[in-house]
Amino acid sequence: MKWNVGMKIGTGFGLALAILVAIGAASYQSTAKLTDTAEWVTHTHQVLEKLEAVLSGMKDAETGQRGYILTGEERYLEPFRAAQEAINQKLKALRELTKDNANQQRRLDILEPLINGKEGKFAELLETIDLRKDKANGFDAALKIVRTDKGKKVMDEIRKTIDEMTSEENTLLTKRSDEAQAGARNATLTIVFGTLSAFIVLALAGFVITRNIANPLKEISATAERIAVGDLGVTISMKNGREDEVGLLTQAFARMTDSLNGMAGVAGKIAAGDLRVKVQPQSDKDVLGNAFSSMVENLRRLTADITEGVNVLGSSANEIVTATTQLAASASESAAAVSETTTTVEEVRQTAQVASQKAKNVSDSAQKAAQSSQSGRKSTEDVGAGMNRIRQQMESIAASMVRLSEQSQAIGQIMASVEDLAAQSNLLAVNAAIEAAKAGEHGKGFGVVAQEVKSLAEQSRQATNQVRTILGDIQKATTTAVMATEQGGKAVEAGTRQTEVAGEAIQALAGSVTEAAQAATQIAASSQQQLVGVDQVAGAMESIKQASAQNVAGAKQLETAARNLNELGQRLKQMVERYKV
Repeated sequence: MKWNVGMKIGTGFGLALAILVAIGAASYQSTAKLTDTAEWVTHTHQVLEKLEAVLSGMKDAETGQRGYILTGEERYLEPFRAAQEAINQKLKALRELTKDNANQQRRLDILEPLINGKEGKFAELLETIDLRKDKANGFDAALKIVRTDKGKKVMDEIRKTIDEMTSEENTLLTKRSDEAQAGARNATLTIVFGTLSAFIVLALAGFVITRNIANPLKEISATAERIAVGDLGVTISMKNGREDEVGLLTQAFARMTDSLNGMAGVAGKIAAGDLRVKVQPQSDKDVLGNAFSSMVENLRRLTADITEGVNVLGSSANEIVTATTQLAASASESAAAVSETTTTVEEVRQTAQVASQKAKNVSDSAQKAAQSSQSGRKSTEDVGAGMNRIRQQMESIAASMVRLSEQSQAIGQIMASVEDLAAQSNLLAVNAAIEAAKAGEHGKGFGVVAQEVKSLAEQSRQATNQVRTILGDIQKATTTAVMATEQGGKAVEAGTRQTEVAGEAIQALAGSVTEAAQAATQIAASSQQQLVGVDQVAGAMESIKQASAQNVAGAKQLETAARNLNELGQRLKQMVERYKV
């Protein structure tokens, strides 16, 4: 049987899959068994819960019955009635839960009459309750029934039966718990050992696959990488005569390497100039071999065509070199003439530019002189107006000084009157003091007043003397200011007349300067127009010069290109002669 790579890999993974399936099946069975056991454990707990509920209900019924017997009150019967209904429901549930257990069903057959039968516990409880309803002798009658221990015996039987059922359920619970633990242990062991077995099998399969498949493929990949970077000196060993995919791939790589080496040898001969080689493709689908064969044939035809073209190119290049040499000489002569003309035009342009600049400077100076004359005329007018305002202010000051002198004289008269009043007040105070002295004790107050009046009169006299002194100084200063004001007014009038004469002279000067500025402006405009014309001529000559320079450069480039073309033709001829057709 021939084992290929797919079968080897499939066998390894098939073994691992079989082990995993076995582990899954075992796990499923264990899980199903655990689930079933868990359900039965839950079922057992439900049975135990119902049994506990029945016993608890019977205790509640007894409690309600005894409370009613002792008190005779109906409210104590509520636990009894609730327990009776609940116990019946629990018994039905127990009957349903234990239908698969014959022993428990038999015990229920015993338990139900003990609870609900004619001689059962509820019958005894109802009997005592009915007897207690008699208000006169009910308590004694019910107590008599209780003392017969009939109810206690029935209750003991009920407890015994419930204990038997509980014991059996606990036994089943223990058994099922042990089964669940054993199933869990088995499932754990199955999963652990199965996983370990799967790991070992997969590890062995991986090792075998790696050794048998991956390592040879790695060697082939390294060889392919060396071939990809152009290293054809590789050797591929044919180990063990394998016939699977790896062996076939190794053989294909060996044939490919041999073919590439053959093509490389052909390419080396072609590179050496030997076009006489013969390329034999391996098949019709050998793209590289067919391409090399076509390339060699095309190179042969191309070399022949190039040889013919190179000969034509050489003769044409010689003719072009001769023509371009003559063209370069003519262009150089034209460029020299144009350069001399351009230099002359540039000198004329510079002269015109200097003249235009000087005319512009003269125009600007004339404009500034005209503006200065206009400013001087305006300043003269402003000075005249200012002198008039100064004259008017001097006249106003003189009038104010006169009025101040008159008011000073009036103040002097007022001071004289005040001084007279002070003298009279002093005399009056002396008289008052005399009269106060005559009055004796009653005139003391009046004497004090007279003394104060005398003191005030003395102060008024002193103040009047000070004011008179100040007024004298003011009058002297006022007189001096009046005289200075009159002299200032005369000086202002003289300055006004001189300002008018200067203004007339500046007006005449401004007219002359304005006419000169207009003439200079016209000269500057004419010079500017002349400069523009010269600039245009200079620009045109510069363009001609540049064109001539470009023509010379183009002619030289053309001459150089022709020489290069000639040299290229010679080199092509030499190169073509290297190939052997």
